[in-house]
Amino acid sequence: MFFGADARPSIKMAPLYVCESGKKSPNTVDKRVGRRVRMRRMMLAMSQGKLGDALGLTFQQVQKYEKGTNRIGASRLQQISHILQAPVAFFFEGAPNLHGSTDRMKEAPSPSYVSDFLATPEGLLLTKGFHADQRTQA
Repeated sequence: MFFGADARPSIKMAPLYVCESGKKSPNTVDKRVGRRVRMRRMMLAMSQGKLGDALGLTFQQVQKYEKGTNRIGASRLQQISHILQAPVAFFFEGAPNLHGSTDRMKEAPSPSYVSDFLATPEGLLLTKGFHADQRTQA
């Protein structure tokens, strides 16, 4: 937290990035969390409309969350995690560390390309096929 001249606390937010065209683009973490929401929703074969209904939102708002265009607040993310039956931490897996860490606190890098692939229709088919194969072997 930083204190301004008027002694009121101010919090610095992660910036939106401005593209060459002058338009704001979503923050990397917001996009990452949105992709993870989409991936989990698709794993449960849930539509954007159904998730929106459960949250009291339109499917367009869910779409904006999934694209990272609109940020997901903490309480909303908690609602989403409950509806999608996943811990809040699931949505941040593989997200870049914004604050940097010391060498002793570093974790092994997460291959985000795997998560990105699993969020695609092809990745979802692969995941579903894997789970179906496990059920037949059990």
